Amino acid sequence: RFIAADSSFMAEADKAILMSPELEIFDWSCLRLVYQIAGTGSLQIHLRLDGENFDYLLWTMDKPSDSWLIASVDLHSFSRAYQLLMDARPSKGKGNSIAIFEIHIIPGYCIECNFEEDHLCGYQNQWNPNVNWLMGGSLSRGPQSNQLYDKTINNDRGRYLYVSSLYTKDFQEVAKLVSPMITAPMSGCLSFYYQRNQSSGNFFSVFTKDQLGHYEEIWRPDVYATSTWKQVQVDIKVHHPSEVVYEVAFNSPNGGYVAVDDIAFSPEFCHNATQPIFDPSVANCDFEENLCRYYQEQFGGTVWNRISVKPNIYRIGDHTNGEGWFLLANTRFNSRMGYVSRLHGPFLPGNHKYCLRFYYALHGLRKIENSLALYVYDEHNVAQAKIWTVPEGSRDVWTEVDVTYQRPMPTKIVFVSICRSFWDCGLVALDDIKVTLGDCSITKGPLRPPPGHCYFETGDCGYTQEKKFKKAHWIRHRGPTPTSYTGPKGDHTLGVGYYMYIEASNMLSGHSARLVTPELRGSFKTQCLTFYYHMYGTGTGVLNILLQQKGKVKETPLWSRKGEQSISWMKATVDYDCFTKHNIIFEAIRGPSLRSDIAIDDIVFQTGACEEHGESFYSGFSEDFNDIEY
Repeated sequence: RFIAADSSFMAEADKAILMSPELEIFDWSCLRLVYQIAGTGSLQIHLRLDGENFDYLLWTMDKPSDSWLIASVDLHSFSRAYQLLMDARPSKGKGNSIAIFEIHIIPGYCIECNFEEDHLCGYQNQWNPNVNWLMGGSLSRGPQSNQLYDKTINNDRGRYLYVSSLYTKDFQEVAKLVSPMITAPMSGCLSFYYQRNQSSGNFFSVFTKDQLGHYEEIWRPDVYATSTWKQVQVDIKVHHPSEVVYEVAFNSPNGGYVAVDDIAFSPEFCHNATQPIFDPSVANCDFEENLCRYYQEQFGGTVWNRISVKPNIYRIGDHTNGEGWFLLANTRFNSRMGYVSRLHGPFLPGNHKYCLRFYYALHGLRKIENSLALYVYDEHNVAQAKIWTVPEGSRDVWTEVDVTYQRPMPTKIVFVSICRSFWDCGLVALDDIKVTLGDCSITKGPLRPPPGHCYFETGDCGYTQEKKFKKAHWIRHRGPTPTSYTGPKGDHTLGVGYYMYIEASNMLSGHSARLVTPELRGSFKTQCLTFYYHMYGTGTGVLNILLQQKGKVKETPLWSRKGEQSISWMKATVDYDCFTKHNIIFEAIRGPSLRSDIAIDDIVFQTGACEEHGESFYSGFSEDFNDIEY
């Protein structure tokens, strides 16, 4: 028996949800799902934590299959009860269905396996016409299927996996045994048992493989042949989704065999000397309080100035919240010419792949060719490589940069700005530096935002529009708005990405556009809404945030701003309480003139009161500007 969602029987529904009972499993466990996708459609697994408004996506698949497949998902330790949701979305039309045959939640880690189960714990043999990983043991048939005792039970009735060179035809025939995807960050001791013969006939290695297909060898044997099962213990650190690959390569049909059994994992490292996962956040800085662990070379005065710009209509503020602090290089107070300024970051350990993200903005009309470049320096203060240089781009827009780098030795990042003359001395600002482990293309946030987050980079996040007036609606847009002297020049997320705005030239004064979130669950805890808004233009109208509770006609106002606020993106934080299902409405009302474009971006809902309020509670801009001229 199995349960299925078939498009032929779903009428107008576009999805079917199968929900688990409330679970209180507080130790690490593994969810195994036996499923099949016939035709076209997708299957998703979501986690619903008690008290949370949003469901967390754990796993998704949209590839069709003509047989039953196994999905394995790590469920790390939770302190609260939770539910699992199986979200089936078969495409419209006949022959499209999604079926589930088995659901198991097993204590331990998904990469653990003794191979006694029929589905092999989700391990997969990467098919090769000549050499493959096969089942060994008394109930199996094959060249080495019953020549070894199973390690688990220690007799010939247990099972293990092995690969033999018997059918090898070409030089370097390779067999790969691939673990389930590790879906949650983990570090500790990976252990397994193996047997191997024919010292010169095969090569045995273990790798980790990330989602980009990058392999990293973590172990190879120090002995060529074993007469009994030999245990291996190797420390691993997995920061992002990865697989463990057991790879055997044969030189000839006389290459012997390799067998594997009893794969286990412990969160404690195998060796005391192994260092825990390094936290690269020591290199993060938003410059709100100070320079953090960054410093600049002192040659005749400071070049990088830490400044704050209050909300105004002439100069953009910082990226963090629109009225905080950032660094600015090559201001008019640096009267001397012909210098190189360097901003040094802290040293980070070698043999790690780092993702560096930061925001920069160009100002003025001067050349920008040498205004900012990024270097990697070693422990001897020697530049190892230039890894980025500023391209020509829009002025007065905070633009995101992400750079992946790795070096074998400890290194630090250094931001370099060169000033040759007054006209060849680009004015550049720097803010919100963040360093994480892993490749930037894997860790990139806006492409798949967490639940409750919307950056508008890939769509409207399921938000809908209430259209009271024919041409009054929110528009998803990138770049500057069509009308001069109103609207942003770029989005807040990337500088070159998307945001939502109202085009005032299409509306009449007093007309409103309303953007409505998907339905949100109620919570007994205070909820925090954070977003960025842009209200620039002499005719700017009103931006309201409204709470619409299910079953109630009257809407509750939560937040409002009226009139021109700043040329910068400003951060807003709103605390609210709601125990029932509800929606949040972003309502923009057009002002008296065409210069009334209003924009929003980077919406985030979180459980719990907001930790900080990103702005002052006034309406209208301040004329008390900063005292750093540029």
